Amino acid sequence: MNDTAQPTITAPQVRTLLLTDLCDSTSLVERLGDAPAAELFREHDRLVLELQQRWRGRLIDRSDGLLLLFERPVDALGFALDYNRGLREIGEARKLTLQARAGLHVGEVLTWRNSDAAVQAGAKPLEVEGLAKPLAGRLMTLARPGQVLLSATAEPMAHRSARELGERSEHLIWKSHGRWRFKGVPDAQEIYEVGEPGYAPLRAPKQNHAKAWRDIPLWRRPAALAAELFLLVGMGTGAWFITRPTPAIAFNERDWVVVGDMRNLTGDARLDDSLQQAFRISLEQSSYVNLLSDLKVRETLQRMQHKPDATVDRAIGAEIALRDGARALLLATVAEVGGRLRVSAEVVDPRTQATVYAVSADGKGIESALASIDDVTDQLREKLGEAMQNVQQTSVPLPNVATPSLDALKAFAVARNVVKTTRDREQALGLYQRALQLDPQFALAHADMADLYSGLGEVAKASEERRKALAIPQRLSPQERARIELQQQQNAAPGTYFRKAQEYLALYPDDYRLIARLGSIQWHHLNDFRLVEATVRRTLKPQAESVEVRRTGLGIALLGQERYDEALAEFRRSRQGGFTGYSEAHARAYDARGQHAEADKANLAGTSGRGGWQGEAGVVTWIDRDQWVRAADVAQAWLKQASEAGDVLETLRARAAIASVAVLAQRGDARRHVQELISATEARAVEVDAIYPPAATELHLLAGLLAARMDNAAGVANALRRTQDSRVITDYPTVAQLQQVLLAEHERLAGTPQAAVARLSPVVKRDDALVAAHWALMRAERAAGNRDAAQVQSRWLTTHRGRVFTETTTTDVLRFFNTAVSAEALQGQSESQALPGHRSE
Repeated sequence: MNDTAQPTITAPQVRTLLLTDLCDSTSLVERLGDAPAAELFREHDRLVLELQQRWRGRLIDRSDGLLLLFERPVDALGFALDYNRGLREIGEARKLTLQARAGLHVGEVLTWRNSDAAVQAGAKPLEVEGLAKPLAGRLMTLARPGQVLLSATAEPMAHRSARELGERSEHLIWKSHGRWRFKGVPDAQEIYEVGEPGYAPLRAPKQNHAKAWRDIPLWRRPAALAAELFLLVGMGTGAWFITRPTPAIAFNERDWVVVGDMRNLTGDARLDDSLQQAFRISLEQSSYVNLLSDLKVRETLQRMQHKPDATVDRAIGAEIALRDGARALLLATVAEVGGRLRVSAEVVDPRTQATVYAVSADGKGIESALASIDDVTDQLREKLGEAMQNVQQTSVPLPNVATPSLDALKAFAVARNVVKTTRDREQALGLYQRALQLDPQFALAHADMADLYSGLGEVAKASEERRKALAIPQRLSPQERARIELQQQQNAAPGTYFRKAQEYLALYPDDYRLIARLGSIQWHHLNDFRLVEATVRRTLKPQAESVEVRRTGLGIALLGQERYDEALAEFRRSRQGGFTGYSEAHARAYDARGQHAEADKANLAGTSGRGGWQGEAGVVTWIDRDQWVRAADVAQAWLKQASEAGDVLETLRARAAIASVAVLAQRGDARRHVQELISATEARAVEVDAIYPPAATELHLLAGLLAARMDNAAGVANALRRTQDSRVITDYPTVAQLQQVLLAEHERLAGTPQAAVARLSPVVKRDDALVAAHWALMRAERAAGNRDAAQVQSRWLTTHRGRVFTETTTTDVLRFFNTAVSAEALQGQSESQALPGHRSE
């Protein structure tokens, strides 16, 4: 190999260059001393290597600063942002201020490899040259500490791909610092800064008159003021209109918009509210544009200390957009112009409140309004960047996707407003029914009624309304039809629902309500709290509604992983944000630690706990605190209330609580209560399964579990026999696990505990293993003489209290059993530690 050969220079290639400089690195060495400084720089180098691999960069040179090549600007920006974050964390750990300045540019470069001999003599393996390199260096030199400056070439390319940076992209600030001139560069360059609030300076760079300075226009220079004034006086208004720049807005696919309140200037009351809803319905057909929901707008108005029904005009709408991360504000107007009905709409930049685009459509008479709205929304979608072909393919005319009747649309719009503001069930239902009288094919009215019933817990009625909506598919948009079909699958087998949900989210990934519902179903059917946490975190977006409610869901997922401090932090944030419901979850984070007084306070502070510990929550609480009489009294009161309300599922759940308390407290009437539960379940199985398919099967298996607790082998066998042909076993994972627990208990009672151990050992290794599975394995190991193995499962029951309180199954009837066996294990541990000669591990 000839090491003296000349290197081969590649043809010019377009690359992204990132130059960084570690601020005050020399003084750092002087302050720290050689050894501490060396350790600091080793940690710095580990950070660089990790980020280089993460963002696919190629390190060309390093000293106090770095020179890296990237294929794409967004990767270079990701490296720069993470580099500044990493430096800050390294510095904080050492009580130092570590910052770097960075310059990022895209341009042509020449590259060549040095020979091995040259590298051994100290040369870099790869050389990079070209005008792009000094320009990136000028940007880096100009930057303040912690600042990332981009050239006008790099900024739009990075901005378009910013979503690839993850959640932080929604909080990045993109600022223009105007045009600058650099020594050695002939033309002025526009400079941009990108940064995260709290990390970046987000202010203009300092001028260095020797190397970089602002390009001040002639008209702003003192010597030119007189001439400028003369020129301005001579310019006409018409010339300004001709030469003024066309405004623009950076809008990307799936960006968000705020829809302001439509102004009705016609004086025709039929158009109040109705065309506002029509405008939304028409726009919602786009998978390119995301609309901030009415509920989210109302929540933001409340945070702004406005009334929820305040008019969303230009000023208020712009502030909502800025607060919630929406890219644009849409303002629509309907008016009579020259004897024709005109529908117009503006796209407003929320930062400046300037109109970026304006579109309109004219029609003859009020009957033309819906067609004009379709025309206007098509134009808006194209202006915002959606491909016209996609607009044409996905747009269904409003009369087909909603209703051709303005009167029906008016009743529908008013009903939605009632649901948003007062939630008056009867008034809203009356208005929806009026809309359906005017247009019996109005599928959206059925869908809205289903949502209202569902929110009120009237599951059967909700399902019936969805069925009616789906019977008129031609009057639903593709997304609305897919959403209703998915909602109709909520009580189907979990596997079917999860598959359908993934298909839906592949098309509509920003439907945060659906994602939140998916997390809830994952919690109730899978008990995989890591998965639930990941799903719920997807909903914590500035544009999502009910974020504080979602934080409670996140707290539950964290509690289920024994991450108590994190869970309590989320519960507190939820409450501080105004959500005071489901206070039991907050309380359980304290109960898991044995802090019952704090639990009582947390429960009482929430709307769901102001009556004290009642119903299901009360039974769990008094079992956990070994107050069995109070637990029995609360269960009886729950049964009475559910029976009087005619709620069959709640009646059976209350009976399950009564039977559980009797068995777990080892009362003499325990077998009678278990038999009453079995008889009631058999009598109402068809009725309850119509509401919730797995209910009867799980209730029968619970009866078998309670029989196992009493060592009643016949009761266990009967429960297995009653459920052996149930499809629920194969469709619902937690019910299938419960059956395995009963089979293991059947084996233990039959004198073959080793078989029970073999059955349950692989089950408990899974993250979704039921509490009852750990309990049953403990009993099987004990019966098999495996004392240490039994102690492992007993210890699990005492150290997974968060999981004990948060585990759910299809009907949640295992909560009473779980709480009791965990409390029992804790008591056994305390008694064991109190024995003479006990030695802590």
